[in-house]
Amino acid sequence: MKKTVSVICAAMVLISSMSGCAANTTSEASPTGEDTEIAADIPKHPLSNPNADVNAQKVYDYICDSFGTYMLSCQQESTWMTSPDYEMEIIEEATGKLPAIRGLDFMNDDFDGVVERSKEWYERGGLVTICWHTGINGNGYTESLGDEPDFEKLLTPGTDEYNAMIANWDKAANALAELRDAGIPVLWRPFHEFDGGWFWWGKGGSENFIKLWQMMYDRYTNEFSLTNLIWVLGYSGEVKSGWYPGDEYCDIIGSDTYNNSTNKLAWLRLESMGTGKPMAFHECGNVPAVKQFESDGDLWSWFMIWHTDFIVNQDMENLSEVYNSDRVITLDELPQELFE
Repeated sequence: MKKTVSVICAAMVLISSMSGCAANTTSEASPTGEDTEIAADIPKHPLSNPNADVNAQKVYDYICDSFGTYMLSCQQESTWMTSPDYEMEIIEEATGKLPAIRGLDFMNDDFDGVVERSKEWYERGGLVTICWHTGINGNGYTESLGDEPDFEKLLTPGTDEYNAMIANWDKAANALAELRDAGIPVLWRPFHEFDGGWFWWGKGGSENFIKLWQMMYDRYTNEFSLTNLIWVLGYSGEVKSGWYPGDEYCDIIGSDTYNNSTNKLAWLRLESMGTGKPMAFHECGNVPAVKQFESDGDLWSWFMIWHTDFIVNQDMENLSEVYNSDRVITLDELPQELFE
């Protein structure tokens, strides 16, 4: 069954291009002076950015067509263990497989490293998702939790607070632009777990968060022309109401939890929002058995196991069963057409 979906989805991408969806493109100059392909016609599953490039659109179509039937495997990397592939090596040894999606983090200004590893993974035929643990003005995890913003100043153009935050954002935008110019689509997941309130971007409440999200979306889309981004709105496990920035500002909605469940409650809350968008289980601890996802009726677009201890402490027998399940797509099963 799993081999079949790869063939079917590859054919769907090919048919779509033949029918004038993704194949009808125009060239648009990027801020760096390079040309990027822009989808000219309305695709089957339109992204929030009407100028999304062909590669981003192909990936989004694939995710939309697979959603509810198959889950893509995903693994968050660490960079401070024995190798940047520390988690991948554990998975491959236990399962004989590699994840379809690699999770990366711009944390601690690791822009060059993330770009390099994203390019390497994409060249291997894999997809990438990037999050960002950052303080208001930069650095990493400690600052993302500890910073206490004055949102009135932070969200007002021209203030010192605003200018410093934007300067930090622009570093990430330039890195994402490098991936755009290399033709690499990114499942971009900024400001994750925003409704939890523990990261600085959620400390100002829902209204300030929505302004913050929309501000980044507008800047990255309109000023940086980041046509390669698929915007992933990542709730905490609670999925609190009132935090949604609008259909036109995101492409995928999701939730995470570390309670070793399939995150069914979050699925139901996300589903009740009625967005019609695919949903992702974008962080988890111990991944449940596939039969539990099937029983709970929440086959997410992807599940992503967190790094280091979270992958080390998996039930390796279950992990192997998950990665070799007919319901789970691994690196070797992604359609080649996504990368052409």
